Amino acid sequence: MRRAVTITLSALALSACSTPGAAPPPPPVVPPAASPAASPSPSPSPSPTPSGLPAPGEVARMKRDGFPVVSSVPTKRKVVFLTIDDGWEQDPGFARIVRERGIPITVFPTRDAVEAKGGQEGGPGWTYIGAGGWPYFRDLGVPIENHTLTHPDLRTLGPDAQRAEICGAAKAIERHVGRAPELFRPPFGSWNAATLTAAEKCGMRAMVLWTASVQTDARIAYQTPDKRLHPGDILLLHFRPPLAKDFARLLRKIDKRGFSIGDLGAYLDDLLPAPS
Repeated sequence: MRRAVTITLSALALSACSTPGAAPPPPPVVPPAASPAASPSPSPSPSPTPSGLPAPGEVARMKRDGFPVVSSVPTKRKVVFLTIDDGWEQDPGFARIVRERGIPITVFPTRDAVEAKGGQEGGPGWTYIGAGGWPYFRDLGVPIENHTLTHPDLRTLGPDAQRAEICGAAKAIERHVGRAPELFRPPFGSWNAATLTAAEKCGMRAMVLWTASVQTDARIAYQTPDKRLHPGDILLLHFRPPLAKDFARLLRKIDKRGFSIGDLGAYLDDLLPAPS
């Protein structure tokens, strides 16, 4: 925002020299003091692109060529996208960071993980398994997308079983969250042609994969030879401990590398082919 500059005009006092023996000169005419110039109203800064949203024309729309499969977003802007899968460790600290900072993360939960019983143990350090259930995900305030009911390797299932997994998850999410999912991610990144057919029949707009995954201690496992973040990368996280600590560390790492976090749904709205 440009800094407003206030200029104050001071009246100048004029001193006159007297001539000895001469009549005293008339008092100098002092112009009335100028009123201080009013401070101009600060000019509003140009409205920036809202946080996480694409700029107009930033992303070119894909041509329709079968069911869309997306592993990164074609953009030159230094923006990456955070996605998180499964839903076992329902850490309230993670939820607080997402809500308070407005992080545009996209969640792909599995029904069996979301509805896990609190007594289930995932291993040392797993504290919040099934702690919040569906309300935990609904209250995150971010898109809740589709990751199947039971997290199977879809390539081992026939077309009908794949459709039951994907459509069943879509119905469960709509029932508990109040919004039908539009994006699908296959467990393990494993899929075949039948998966694409089932996803489309279940109302999905696209299948979303990833270009890098985030491990414990916020270590990024890259799928590119140069082992670096790139504009448009989609990062994969999981609901596992210590989730809040690792998530905060990841955010610092992304910021330090000069990247911002994009709203995946908003970018895909611009990228995906228009509905026919």
